[in-house]
Amino acid sequence: MQHAEGYVRSEIDHGIATIEFFHPSSNSLPGVILNDLAKTINDIGIDQNVKVIILKSAGEKAFCAGASFDELVAISSEAQGKEFFSGFAKVINAMRKCHKLIIGRIHGKAVGGGVGLAAAVDYAIATEEASVKLSELAVGIGPFVVGPAVERKVGVSCFSQLAIDATEWRSAEWAKKHGLYAELYSNVSEMDDAVQALAERLANSSPDAMAQLKKIFWQGTENWDTLLTERAGISGRLVLSDFTRNAINKFKAKNEASNK
Repeated sequence: MQHAEGYVRSEIDHGIATIEFFHPSSNSLPGVILNDLAKTINDIGIDQNVKVIILKSAGEKAFCAGASFDELVAISSEAQGKEFFSGFAKVINAMRKCHKLIIGRIHGKAVGGGVGLAAAVDYAIATEEASVKLSELAVGIGPFVVGPAVERKVGVSCFSQLAIDATEWRSAEWAKKHGLYAELYSNVSEMDDAVQALAERLANSSPDAMAQLKKIFWQGTENWDTLLTERAGISGRLVLSDFTRNAINKFKAKNEASNK
């Protein structure tokens, strides 16, 4: 699924499906790409030829910089805001309900919604460059939609630290220590070798056993279709505030200046 800016692509090889997303703005994701990503995960999740899924992003810098600031500042109503923030909800719920185990390839920094994606995979393999930050509070909203996924992986205390200290990065080592990442490697090549090796082992494992395991891993999240949509409504309301609009415009100006 190719767009004027960015894409979602997938391929299947020997039972291993690789889903790759990309956007030129540090893989910050607009609604159209989030919807495509959710649809792709849903479609591949029921493909009988697929045994395991690898989720990755393209580029050499950020894994995912979260939501698109351009779309955030363009939101003009609560309904529009709820629909936009439901994009990450759809992707997280697609990963949650997918019958296949999902390996996350986290090659770089994850911010906001990107941390949510890293938390929603079943097994995250990352590089030492893959630091994390939940920056939402700094722009007047909060990590409401991705919060349940992050809290499920790292616990209430660590999720609270990320959510409250919204301007500070936590290292990849911190993320591994607290369960967000399963494995950590010093470079991309070593990480890719580990991702491929695990995917090949899982592709030769019992699909039924893996599906049952996944059900167990995600027990207690059956209400997330409703919960994450409700959380999207909270963000959609807050994003209309003057505080948030001013904060986002300041962030955009700062990022544009640093890219010149």
